[in-house]
Amino acid sequence: MRIEILCTGDEILTGKTINTNHSHMARRFGEVGLTMHWGTIVGDDRPSLVEAFKLAAKRADAVIVNGGLGPTIDDLSQEVAAEAAGVDLVLDENWLARMEDFYTRRGRVMPPNNRKQAMLPEGAEFINNPIGTACGFAIDIDGARFFFTPGVPREMRRMIDEQVIPRLLEMSGLKVVTRLKRFHSFGIGESRADQMLQGIEDLAPNGGVKLGFQAHYPQLETKLAAQAASEAELDALLAPVEAAVREKLGTFIISEDAQSLEGAVIDALVERGETLATAEMFTGGAIAARFVPKDGAEDPFLRGVVSRDLGQMCHAVGLDETVAAQGLTAETAMAIASALRDQSGAGHALVVLIELDDGADKIEFGGTINVGIADSGGVIARTARMLGGRDWVRLGATDLGIDCLRRRLQGLPVDERIDFEKR
Repeated sequence: MRIEILCTGDEILTGKTINTNHSHMARRFGEVGLTMHWGTIVGDDRPSLVEAFKLAAKRADAVIVNGGLGPTIDDLSQEVAAEAAGVDLVLDENWLARMEDFYTRRGRVMPPNNRKQAMLPEGAEFINNPIGTACGFAIDIDGARFFFTPGVPREMRRMIDEQVIPRLLEMSGLKVVTRLKRFHSFGIGESRADQMLQGIEDLAPNGGVKLGFQAHYPQLETKLAAQAASEAELDALLAPVEAAVREKLGTFIISEDAQSLEGAVIDALVERGETLATAEMFTGGAIAARFVPKDGAEDPFLRGVVSRDLGQMCHAVGLDETVAAQGLTAETAMAIASALRDQSGAGHALVVLIELDDGADKIEFGGTINVGIADSGGVIARTARMLGGRDWVRLGATDLGIDCLRRRLQGLPVDERIDFEKR
């Protein structure tokens, strides 16, 4: 089956917004055995969109259109789809009621222009968007099946997995169920992980499981893509391969599937009925920001101290100048962690201090990171040196600190060497 992805929007066409939606969709299609043939970007221009739709209909069996479903004047996907299909736009009363309820539950009145989002081409198949106000739809244009999805990444990703991919698989005749198993790790790079996992695909017969990696520093995502005739067969196919990944990557695995590193820490704290306070330097509050709870989730985070000055940080937790005079050392990190835990009343205190090198920001530029953790078991420290430039050091230090806390909570060695540090 020939598939084309057609992304719309002036901001995409001009490069003002990086087109991550295309890469995500193409990658997900490949993971379930669907082959991409074309990718197109079109601006918010009616004649160009009509021409692009007509061209895609001539060469593709399925076209996934992304974007242009919003309430503003430059959102044209519904109108152009109706024009290309030769039908009128009609109001979907059910979706209009859903949108009105969406605003009512938030104590707001729906703006009049949002009504536009409930106007769909006559005869189109409704595709649900459970987390937004832009519904999707599917319609035939000149023999090709067009699927329309919103440009908001989190909405698009959920609709692609839950709504579009099952329809594409049915169209393609692939009578299989698919699964993507993900492992998230910190501390090992792509090349090392590839070596550690060499040969694990052979644990599944007939090439039924494919191994892949996606690096997004400082973490690595290891993916297992599998297809089978049933969920039971998928379980049997994946079980030995999943077990091998867990064994070989070991303590470097920070979470699986949709869970994040900080999510693993939050879950461990909530399970114990414990709390957390943090203090950080030169991270811009990145560590505290990672512990903002999701809606409805329990919140174990009590306090965050963010400072670019060691003296001010010590003062904030009740320490005198003699501690700050020690400089950005492991001993200082431990002292701040102990004082922060006592002052905040938190069960756990995490401190990350970064001493950046002097000089120009270049690949050889580095920093020394001192992590301090205080809990009921005492106070520990972890020191690491990282290179790669200021942003690289900040990103690495943020995840290093959170991962040290994860390891402490899970009873794992905190000082295990990682690929990103220089010793």
